[in-house]
Amino acid sequence: MHSLPSALLCLAALVPAEEMPNLPLIDLSGQKERQVVVAAGTPTLYQGHPTTLMMPDGKTIYCVWTLNHGGHSGPMARSDDAGQTWIRLDEQLPKGFLAHQNCPSLYRIVDPAGKARLWVFSAALGKRGGPGMPSIMSEDDGKTWKEMPPLNFPCVMTFSSVVRLKDGRTLGLYHRGPSGADKAPLVTLQTITSDGGFTWSEPRVVAEVTGKNPCEPFVFRSPDGKELACLLRENTHKGRSLMMFSQDEGATWSTPTETNWGLTGDRHNGLFTSDGRMVVCFRDQALNSPTRGHFVAWVGTYDDLKSGRPGQYRVKLLNHYGKHTGDCGYPGVELLADGTIVSTTYLQYAPGADQNSVVSVRFKLSETDARRPR
Repeated sequence: MHSLPSALLCLAALVPAEEMPNLPLIDLSGQKERQVVVAAGTPTLYQGHPTTLMMPDGKTIYCVWTLNHGGHSGPMARSDDAGQTWIRLDEQLPKGFLAHQNCPSLYRIVDPAGKARLWVFSAALGKRGGPGMPSIMSEDDGKTWKEMPPLNFPCVMTFSSVVRLKDGRTLGLYHRGPSGADKAPLVTLQTITSDGGFTWSEPRVVAEVTGKNPCEPFVFRSPDGKELACLLRENTHKGRSLMMFSQDEGATWSTPTETNWGLTGDRHNGLFTSDGRMVVCFRDQALNSPTRGHFVAWVGTYDDLKSGRPGQYRVKLLNHYGKHTGDCGYPGVELLADGTIVSTTYLQYAPGADQNSVVSVRFKLSETDARRPR
């Protein structure tokens, strides 16, 4: 268990009690045997903003990322052994993919007829301000790829998450500022595809909060399948993250409210384990957190999340050594058949001159449960 630094203890009397750590912290960040470097940064090369995709075979994982902060796309890697080793695929991708900009996101979208395709959406084609949401697509499980026309949706980042609806369509969420600019006020938008990713409905705003900037939405289905839930980064970083819910497949959403303290962070992504619990990974942004700016996971239940209860515990997964504490996170989170969680992110992996690397970390809840204070 991780104890509070003395500096934070001195602050305890100066901040509201509800904005202090209120659940145990388990630290795995020093256990190098859990970690795999997917792409190493160097003094001149920055590797960042990855997303991953687990294929139905339960062992093939794809990963895409950008070069430089919010920079151009191009890198892709595949693991055939559930994330233990990685093969670079850059040369197999369309040459135009290099012109795609900012935080590519990778999804497997199944159309209503049951045909599955892999899509990599990016924020813009060419320099910022160019056509929004270009993509590349594969119809053969990633063996070959082709470039697709931009959707022409102005955005800060492309879809942060997608979810399949009960009728076979797919809902995607993303955010933007005025005219698509990366500035306040930020709003979250929704669009739906009925043909497996080729065309999307006219986007509409589903989260807009006075005085706050809801962004980087993570949408997922509740364990009973009856509702959609969405966690949102809150980009003023003056309070907690936000959450909202839909009981009608995204036709309407509840007014965003604050999450519990432990879920406060940037670019949430997560999953449900076989015992029904949730693991959500993100860049920690909780006020007065001893791990603020590092890569963490929250463990709890869906009821904990929805009701605002603290949850069970947090896990410090990786230590970010960069001087810019807001420059890590953006994880892919995958679950293996044996209960291993493989979470892949970017961060400055070690002290020194090397810039950010793409790194994955592996853990099981049985391991973190055993370290939880009784």
